[in-house]
Amino acid sequence: MRRMVMLIIVIGLVLVGCSQDETNDNNEKNTLLFSAIINSDSATKTVITSSTEQKIAQVSSGYVAKNEIELSSEDFDTAYEMCVQALTNYYYAVWNGSAIDLHTFFDNNNLKKYTEKKIQSQYEQFGNLNSKVKNIEIDAWEVEYTDDAYGGYLYLNIPVNIKKFTGGYGEGAEFLVRNVKGKLVIVDWYTGGKDSYDFMVRGENLTIDNPNIWNDSEWVKKLNSKQNDFLGGSR
Repeated sequence: MRRMVMLIIVIGLVLVGCSQDETNDNNEKNTLLFSAIINSDSATKTVITSSTEQKIAQVSSGYVAKNEIELSSEDFDTAYEMCVQALTNYYYAVWNGSAIDLHTFFDNNNLKKYTEKKIQSQYEQFGNLNSKVKNIEIDAWEVEYTDDAYGGYLYLNIPVNIKKFTGGYGEGAEFLVRNVKGKLVIVDWYTGGKDSYDFMVRGENLTIDNPNIWNDSEWVKKLNSKQNDFLGGSR
């Protein structure tokens, strides 16, 4: 799969501790195996323009991993492309009312339901302001791989600038990505701008490092209650 805009300059790929730590009986995650930092300056940002909006609904049915059963550094670019596309679709859905197919990016039903409510709430709050998104810009981003008992996961930190026809804003987005049967999927994501939806519902200054969090039924139940309270109070 080709990247949307080939303007990112790869500064370095750092290999850190290629040997795995021994795991204990409770399957603690191993230490970071490798990471990469991809830098860009103002002349080499990834820009998704408003002309891309018509193509958003035409994303393929999935993002294929290099290996059917495990992740590797070869999945960095594809995971990045997937997360940027998910962000783009999200902001166009919130501000422009565009369609978004969550099945392309998410496999966990709990996460999909949370994201649906997140989009619904944000669109009801912002969609009628007549201030549509013009383009999305991605600044320097970073990715890390961590091994665990479930095949490992990627952590991506992607700063995004949302440029509207009038004004704009920026915020950081964090993603956790797994390989599920040969397909890359987002297993958690968080946009942490001050007073953002996740900031208000999930909490502020969270550490996003648990790729299994949406399988925790008790945690999901409590979060759903907070989300419903927030939705009720915001209308």
